[in-house]
Amino acid sequence: MQGFKLITSDNNIVRFKFYTEEALVTCKAFTELLPFNRTFMHARISGQEIWIDDAPELDIIQENASVFTLPGEVVYGPLNPKRAKTSNCMGIYYGEGKGLDACNIFAKVFDEDMDLLKSLGINIWMNGTQNLTFQLL
Repeated sequence: MQGFKLITSDNNIVRFKFYTEEALVTCKAFTELLPFNRTFMHARISGQEIWIDDAPELDIIQENASVFTLPGEVVYGPLNPKRAKTSNCMGIYYGEGKGLDACNIFAKVFDEDMDLLKSLGINIWMNGTQNLTFQLL
């Protein structure tokens, strides 16, 4: 279990590696969802982030959860705890940001793909939503 890739609407591929030591439950559950696609939008509050609020459900524990992320990290809001404002949300930070509520931080972009991720984030910010496909590496 190495990671996953996202494929943009113009067929660019951005690769991510799993945080298996920090978030093994989330990584395993996420791989079971693959492949899937969703239309991502740009965040209004949390900074340089693209996100969805209709992610496939993950009924798992909260692990490696925080509102603080590093550029390139991927977060997922599990269904529990029920009080979480981020349940059923998925976000990808392409720069600085801080989440609305704690999410499971479970992956990070490959260093050599960071520029592609930044371009994707800026493109969605400037031009609107974009459909992204997620597949296992």
